[in-house]
Amino acid sequence: MPSLSLDGPWTVTALSGEVPPHLLGRDVPAAVPGCVHLDLLAAGLIDEPFDADNEAAQQWIGSTVWRFARTFTWAPDGEDRHDLVALGLDTLATVVLNGTVVGQTANQNRSYRWGVDHLLVEGENRIEVTFDAPVPAAERRERENGGPLFHVNHHPYNALRKTASNFGWDWGIDVATSGIWQSIAVEGWSDVRIDAVRPLVDVAGDAGLLTAHVDLVDDGVPRTRPVRVTVSRDGRVRATATAAVRGSGAVTVAVPDVELWWPRGHGAQPLYDVEVAVLDEATGEPGPRWTHALGFRTVRLRTEADAHGHPFEILVNDRPVHVRGANWIPDDAFVTRVDRDRLERRVADAVEANMNLLRIWGGGMYEADDLYEICTREGVLVWQDFLLACAAYAEEPWLAEEIEAEAREAVTRLSRHTSLVLWNGNNENLVGYAEWGWRGTLQGRTWGDDYYRRMFPEILAELDPTRPYIPGSPYSSDAHLSPNLPTDGTVHVWDVWNEKDYRAYTEWLPRFVAEFGFQGPAAWTTLFDVVHDAPLDPDGAELLVHQKANNGNLKLARGLRGHLPEPRTIDDWHFATQLNQAHALRFGIAHFRSLAPYCTGTVVWQLNDDWPVVSWAAVDHGERRKPLWYALRDVYAPRFVTVQPADPLSAPLVGSLAAGPADRYEAAGGGEVTHALVLHNDTDEAYAGEAVLQRVRLDGDVVARATLPVTVPARGVARVAVPGDVLTSDDPAREVVTVDVPGFARVVHDLAEVVDQALDPDALEADVRTTPDGAVVTVRARSYVRDVTVLADRAHPDARVDASLVSLLPGEEAVFTLTAGVPLEAEAVLDPRVLRHAGQLLGEPVGEPLAGAVAVATGAGA
Repeated sequence: MPSLSLDGPWTVTALSGEVPPHLLGRDVPAAVPGCVHLDLLAAGLIDEPFDADNEAAQQWIGSTVWRFARTFTWAPDGEDRHDLVALGLDTLATVVLNGTVVGQTANQNRSYRWGVDHLLVEGENRIEVTFDAPVPAAERRERENGGPLFHVNHHPYNALRKTASNFGWDWGIDVATSGIWQSIAVEGWSDVRIDAVRPLVDVAGDAGLLTAHVDLVDDGVPRTRPVRVTVSRDGRVRATATAAVRGSGAVTVAVPDVELWWPRGHGAQPLYDVEVAVLDEATGEPGPRWTHALGFRTVRLRTEADAHGHPFEILVNDRPVHVRGANWIPDDAFVTRVDRDRLERRVADAVEANMNLLRIWGGGMYEADDLYEICTREGVLVWQDFLLACAAYAEEPWLAEEIEAEAREAVTRLSRHTSLVLWNGNNENLVGYAEWGWRGTLQGRTWGDDYYRRMFPEILAELDPTRPYIPGSPYSSDAHLSPNLPTDGTVHVWDVWNEKDYRAYTEWLPRFVAEFGFQGPAAWTTLFDVVHDAPLDPDGAELLVHQKANNGNLKLARGLRGHLPEPRTIDDWHFATQLNQAHALRFGIAHFRSLAPYCTGTVVWQLNDDWPVVSWAAVDHGERRKPLWYALRDVYAPRFVTVQPADPLSAPLVGSLAAGPADRYEAAGGGEVTHALVLHNDTDEAYAGEAVLQRVRLDGDVVARATLPVTVPARGVARVAVPGDVLTSDDPAREVVTVDVPGFARVVHDLAEVVDQALDPDALEADVRTTPDGAVVTVRARSYVRDVTVLADRAHPDARVDASLVSLLPGEEAVFTLTAGVPLEAEAVLDPRVLRHAGQLLGEPVGEPLAGAVAVATGAGA
């Protein structure tokens, strides 16, 4: 179809609201796609929203009515029909063309199409889009429709179909945006156009089955038309079929000897090119076409009851997939700045950390097709939430009609993406109803249950029955009473961080962990480019603006207690809290993986950030990988080994699940058995070899040693008793246990926490070789060195490093490669603020002393 793009230069004007007088009625250059914050920033009319406390100073923007306008030249193009197509309007918009209202919108999550032949004129045309102020509009809609319904944070985002986190979150800035956030155009067409295609796939024997559901729109009375579906690969047609379609219909094509699409780590990701074409009835020539690349695979969810409860297991091509994943939020608070290249880098962050699934969280958005396409290419599974999060949602028509419309559009659009394997009804709304006190305050009002139990499953049954659905996350079989049961379905683990030390992860024996996390600050450069407190302090006014969690700094301080010494400088606070975040998640995931196959996966909170902040992310908004990222890469390795307690809580459960002889916990040598070596082999090749365990003094002397035969089936787990004399130490502060299994990464099992270890603060020596684009650092350990970490951005803002969190025995070496695009001198790289390790925190403080002691929380967090 010929299309006249209206993207590009517009103007934006403040019409009313809390507007500074010098801006009221002033036309400001604007860009489409975009949003008003970015337009004001580009014009120099506001300061950088992420900097300092500009968030508070710029709240007026979300309370202002904005009008976007432009003129464009149009000429007849020979087509009979012309539509104005807006792919995304944020949010309550009135669209006017040449002085006449075309339409009104109330949903950021939908696209819109209006016929405008009666309004277009040859020559100059004027279009205006006026957006109601989102913050007062949400408050007004809440008042008009029964008053407050529970929601987290401070704006009633659940009264408006707009990205919830756009109003702020416990990791996100409050920047309620307005604007034309996706492309807008005038499209011309004649006779017929393809309105939508849902290409649903299945596999039968060696054949791939594609059923293309096609919706046509006719210019006039609908009539039957031939629609041809062609499936090609490598430029060669593999299968084709034609069927008659009147309005809506389906064309099924079978692809012989199909190559299956597999998740990452389970096989290849072959894609087939699909073309849907409406044929001319007289000539047979193709007219309107739709094309996309997809893979053939099946997906189902196994939740049938077993001896322990109800599992939660994703099967692709009938093969169970152990999930190693992360939760995904919008990658920028101003989402129009997120382009395909940035999404490529975020998916690379996931892939290089050995992840195989991203969960697109329900307080965010239905993401751009680019993200799902990249995941399809890389074999990364996508779990997609419907966009209802942490709130009660009214079920009356004023909101329900919008929710249904957006859900139908999202299911239709995303059905083309092979990576999408699961739909989820909401985030934490079932647990909110059951455990957050909603039932007592609702007093009979609706809260969203009908969406999760009826509307969404009915929409999926109609539009895409090929993908499984769950009503919510967390979700257990008795969701109204106990939606977060560890024996059933999915759990969210938030007592750790909010209330408990991270060692409490071992109190959980879950089937699947869909959310859990621990905070740490963004990289130094990312955070302190926008925080300017003088002196820098964890409780500085600007740093607290960039710490959105309730009592976040208190929880950070409490989380250090018993693990790391109390920091005495801002530099040590920054490193210690980052290191503790990495320790916490490494500890928790190791425990959860040790429960496989009872526990079938983990989805850590969270992969990414939407602005510079202290948060749960592994990769910060500046695209810098925090120490947590390196911990995730290690603990998510396909072949993974860990030392776990054989305590009364876990041993009976593990014993009932593990293959092998019942006496696997009997020691091969002397001493009482207190721990097991757990090996998880998430590959297609069985493993047989030997595990060498050594108890080693920090000076390198070997105190005890054992060699254990290990056999691990493909996609399986083995548990081997650890001889008690290897782990039993009279001096745990000065000894560690190492586990070496060929084909698995070495494990260093520390017998004491850092704060209690006799670590030498000066145990590391290093050499630096400057390179044209950075440096190579070789470090050697004089005695045991725990968690050598390179904070590369402190050597140069653009520097990255290939490894961190490397522990070394005396005499061992490690090599770190820094890339910065420029040479890095030895002095910069060897700075103690750059080259760090846990033992440093026990020595002389690095950096300037803090003004006061870091507070330690004494009670449970909120």
